[in-house]
Amino acid sequence: MSSFNDREKGFEKKFERDQEAVFKVTARRNKLLGAWAAQKLGLSGDEAESYAKSVVAADFEKPGDDDVLQKVLGDLTAKGIAATAADVRSQMDALMPVAREQIAKAS
Repeated sequence: MSSFNDREKGFEKKFERDQEAVFKVTARRNKLLGAWAAQKLGLSGDEAESYAKSVVAADFEKPGDDDVLQKVLGDLTAKGIAATAADVRSQMDALMPVAREQIAKAS
């Protein structure tokens, strides 16, 4: 019975590590998306960094990517920058492998 418990704990630890990795990659992707949007918004330096952090924070409002997408799209359109949900989603998709690579290198 002990080996079963050990195996179960091993699976739980792996699941925990996998979830942490997904969280880190998604947060990095959101920060990269925030930097992309900040550039489009004409922000630089501390303003751009602060904006990127606000995009990361937007992801904590509800599960999924919609809150991040809506924040970035809303900010871009509010400044009169032509953008669609598909444009932002495409950028999110393009940045995911970049974020994965950056997190893997940092580990």
